Amino acid sequence: MRDCRRRRVTILRVLVTGGAGFIGANFVHWTLRHRPGVSVVVLDALTYAGNRASLASVETGIEFVHGDITDTVLLDRLVGSCDLVVHFAAESHNDNSLHDPSPFVTTNVLGTFAILEAVRRHGVRLHHISTDEVYGDLELDDPERFRESTPYNPSSPYSATKASSDLLVRAWVRSFGVTATISNCSNNYGPYQHVEKFIPRQITNLIDGIRPKLYGKGENVRDWIHVDDHNSAVWAIVDGGRPGETYMIGADGEQDNKGVVELLLELAGQPRDAYDHVSDRPGHDMRYAIDASKLRSELDWAPTYTTFRDGLAATLAWYRDNEAWWRPQKDLTERKYAELGR
Repeated sequence: MRDCRRRRVTILRVLVTGGAGFIGANFVHWTLRHRPGVSVVVLDALTYAGNRASLASVETGIEFVHGDITDTVLLDRLVGSCDLVVHFAAESHNDNSLHDPSPFVTTNVLGTFAILEAVRRHGVRLHHISTDEVYGDLELDDPERFRESTPYNPSSPYSATKASSDLLVRAWVRSFGVTATISNCSNNYGPYQHVEKFIPRQITNLIDGIRPKLYGKGENVRDWIHVDDHNSAVWAIVDGGRPGETYMIGADGEQDNKGVVELLLELAGQPRDAYDHVSDRPGHDMRYAIDASKLRSELDWAPTYTTFRDGLAATLAWYRDNEAWWRPQKDLTERKYAELGR
């Protein structure tokens, strides 16, 4: 086992699907910083959640392809030229999935099917990025955490389609011998996250002098991880993970939403109670919590941001320093939330 963990797979060229999205773009940046010998190809459809500006500083160092993962001809060409596919591309906004589930089925299920068939044809390694939301949620007073063996219990069209994609990957591994790994990660935060999401929305509101907004009582708990820690874990799995295995990625970052807002206000030098309550969203899961002991023990991985406070402070600083990146998204996002009364 120890020798297996130490072995590094030789990767010369990686295809990153969804590489202009939040986590995918950060994966590209992380790879270029830490794996200078790896050539990066990004495939992204540039839907509302994909932003080519997130790659502007590294554009000359990558190959960018504007296209859809359901385009099998395009996929065949790109996958055939790579050693590894890291599959981030997904529709991922819970509220949007409740309004219209169809894009989630198309991208998350049919798109993953297309990826699997392409890597199967070309014998290319696949790492599939998933979410802890496939497991449903936990009660606030439940000491349990999600593990690789936890049964799936999705509660929204988004999480149901991600669960479907995970199961497709597992089936292709078993039925066709595809070399693939899966990771289910807790909630990410950090640079380049769309301002519709909880943490960047509150940060950009604070920058604009607007009081943060808290769903319901703010008791819902998420297990937060900085996006750079997520992506370092993905590379640890690519380097030493066992084919066919699933790995949970988490950094022991459980925080309720109320605590997140209060900490942001404190970091911004404002009173911790300077926020407003808004109506909770439908189907809001109560608690997520990740047990990442398999990742830590098998692959010797540990997060860089050992406290949520440090990671959140770094994220607040990034949004303050990069207003030109998020400003074009802000007004439209707030108009949509105003229509929902949130």
